[in-house]
Amino acid sequence: MTHTTWLVTLAVIAAPAASAPVPLETLLSYPFVNELVAVDRGERIAWLTTVKGVRTVWTAAGPAFEARKVASTGADDGQELTGLTFSPDGARLAWVRGGDHDANWPAEGGLQPNPASAADQPKLAIWTALAANGPATKLAEGDAPALSASRIAWLADGAVWSATFDAKAKPARLFFDRGKDGDLAWSPDGSRLAFVSQRGDHSFVGVWSVAAKAVTWLMPSTGRDESPVWSPDGGRVAFVHRPGDGGAPEPLLTESYQPWSIRIADAATGAGREAWRSPAGMNGSFPEVPGGPMLHWMAGGTLTFRAELDGWAHLYALPAEGGVAKLLTPGNFIVESVRATADRAALLYTANTGGEAGDDDRRHIFQVGLDGRVPEAITSGRGVEFLPAAVGRDFTAYVSAYAQHPATVVVAPTGDGDEAAIPFASDTYPSDALVIPQRVTFTAADGTLVHGQLFDAKIVGGGAAKKPGVIFVHGGPPRQMLLGWSYMDYYSNAYAVNQALAQRGFVVLSVNYRLGIGYGRAFQHPAHAGPAGASEYLDVVAGARYLQALAGVDPARIGIWGGSYGGYLTGLALARNSDIFKAGVDLHGVHDWSRLMSEEAAPAKRYEQGDWATFMKTAFASSPDADVATWRSPVLLIHGDDDRNVRFNQTVDLARRLDVAGVPYEELVLPDEIHGFLRHASWLKVDAATIDFLVRTLKP
Repeated sequence: MTHTTWLVTLAVIAAPAASAPVPLETLLSYPFVNELVAVDRGERIAWLTTVKGVRTVWTAAGPAFEARKVASTGADDGQELTGLTFSPDGARLAWVRGGDHDANWPAEGGLQPNPASAADQPKLAIWTALAANGPATKLAEGDAPALSASRIAWLADGAVWSATFDAKAKPARLFFDRGKDGDLAWSPDGSRLAFVSQRGDHSFVGVWSVAAKAVTWLMPSTGRDESPVWSPDGGRVAFVHRPGDGGAPEPLLTESYQPWSIRIADAATGAGREAWRSPAGMNGSFPEVPGGPMLHWMAGGTLTFRAELDGWAHLYALPAEGGVAKLLTPGNFIVESVRATADRAALLYTANTGGEAGDDDRRHIFQVGLDGRVPEAITSGRGVEFLPAAVGRDFTAYVSAYAQHPATVVVAPTGDGDEAAIPFASDTYPSDALVIPQRVTFTAADGTLVHGQLFDAKIVGGGAAKKPGVIFVHGGPPRQMLLGWSYMDYYSNAYAVNQALAQRGFVVLSVNYRLGIGYGRAFQHPAHAGPAGASEYLDVVAGARYLQALAGVDPARIGIWGGSYGGYLTGLALARNSDIFKAGVDLHGVHDWSRLMSEEAAPAKRYEQGDWATFMKTAFASSPDADVATWRSPVLLIHGDDDRNVRFNQTVDLARRLDVAGVPYEELVLPDEIHGFLRHASWLKVDAATIDFLVRTLKP
């Protein structure tokens, strides 16, 4: 059955934007929901929320599903909550407090983020609670908890630690392994623990036996093994296999085929075989859509996985004994956020497809069985739904948002019946003041069709004067901005800022440039992109030209803003085309690809260097630093100096070049903040500075 929620009514009857803009602090008070999880055997769910920097763990049990607060940070302390997970029976919850789980690299010395500049050094810690009524307690320092029926395992300093649920039990390292361990997965009966041992240029999947106190390595090779999943009977493990690092250098200026396969091994002996190998050709390459292959072991001896064999990220079913992979989700859309139903007979997933115009810029929830039948739509309409979870056999939970209403948790019956939103925060958000973005498309100079969302508030008493325009460019770049609130916290903030700009008299165009997801593999993997030629910049220019051609926009007042990869494109736009882009806000962007690649992807020290020298020349030419000589427009540079995704030296270097060139710039540096700012106070400061700068430079 297809479900829509009461939020549809709210979106349809919302009033036009008022003449006075909503205060930024109010716009940023939206609730963000993430990590919705459910219990297979029972009717219990749990989720995390962040509201004005306060992070909270919630749980609810059927059939009433009344929200109960399990734990909260209680303050905007910049310590994230992640890794929410249940024990198999749903009796216990575990989660992690602290850390930077989106980082590209750890900080030197293993230091955890301290964006509040607290006097005491923050630590990464495992917390647990009885799901029904227990208080939250700190278990140990560590990360990535995995619960069996009787014990909990976690990671600390690259090793696996464990403890039973006995209150007097002391945590202990489970076993010695000289690799750096991860990807913990208990067997269904809790007698064995699968894990991945990272060893530099290769990795192994191992299985620790609790009874034998020994590790069995599964089909060890020179490759990279990852993502272990257990068979329902606990006898075998399936995992993803990729070639290890080595061989002749691959070209950096052109894309290469990235083979991968699925292997199955006996958990007791380690012996196994290859069950499936990706076909040759770019569509057969390892899927680089966030989440990768999403391997599941389903009922009836069937494996399911995600691949791009027809040019789109789709689900496939494969007999565990080997055979031909069967396409389960045909169509021109991508599959995300895949989870199995309680009986492992079907998969719940999100996809950017549906019956509404513009659904390729939304997310809806579907269910598909293993029998080849057409997938069933669980949700539809003009909302954005994500994080589906089967709650026992009778309910499906998910997160729902709309263009005007931020995220809430919804529980719907599996069959016929009314769905219900779970109230967990006060419903005082000024939804009726938000504009509903319009889906638009435009064409780049090389013929590429580009999607975007246009924010244009109808300001009461605004007069007939033309408005300034602003381009927003997302980061990633494997991301997609939507016709509503995002399922990522970073882009929920960006959505709120775009709404604030629209209310303040700007026409904002959010550009889904090539390299992003949602429009097929070819769109995500274009030629000559990024450090190999910046072809995606053509889409940014096309967006600006689209804005300039709108009747209500002043073509001489076009600005640009974005973070991370969006910061890079902002810098590139100002450096190459100050004639178009009259001002910009660059949040933690890459400004010299050659330096970044030298620090993170330099080739091995050997005779063979492939096309490294040519690549480095192209990488610099594809960078904002290369065109500072033609940079004229003012820019606001924003960066946290504990950034673990884009090094702070990228902004330091650009600032010195702008000094020499005499380019006007302003700085907002956040000591001890990371890439995705952890404090609400940081976002409020950054967003206020962004809006103020664009107002001062484009609306004098």
